[in-house]
Amino acid sequence: MQLYGALVLLMTLSIASGLRCYTCTAADPKSCTDTTSCLVIFNRCFSLRVNGYDVITKGCQSSIACVSPMQCCEGDLCNSAIPTGPSVLLLLVSSAIITLFL
Repeated sequence: MQLYGALVLLMTLSIASGLRCYTCTAADPKSCTDTTSCLVIFNRCFSLRVNGYDVITKGCQSSIACVSPMQCCEGDLCNSAIPTGPSVLLLLVSSAIITLFL
C-alpha cells in the first residue's frame, strides 16, 4: 500500500511541474538533448522539419497553433526521436507496478 501512495505522490508532482519538451534547432533530430519546462499557455510539444534546409526545430507550442507541417504531441518529452532514460525508466516502473497489482 505504501508503494501505491508513493506512485500517487510522484504522479501528482510530475503533473504539477508542467509540461517538459525537447528544445533545439539541429540537423540531426537525435542530437536534441536540451529540455525546457513549458509556460502554462503551451500544452503541446512540437517538431518541425524545415524543408530545403535539412533542419529540425523542437519546442513548446499551443494546441491552437499546431498546424501542418508541424507535428505536435502531448506528454513530457514526447517530441523525441529516440526513447530517453527517464521515459524508459517510467515505462518499466509502471509495467512492474501493474504486474504486481493485477
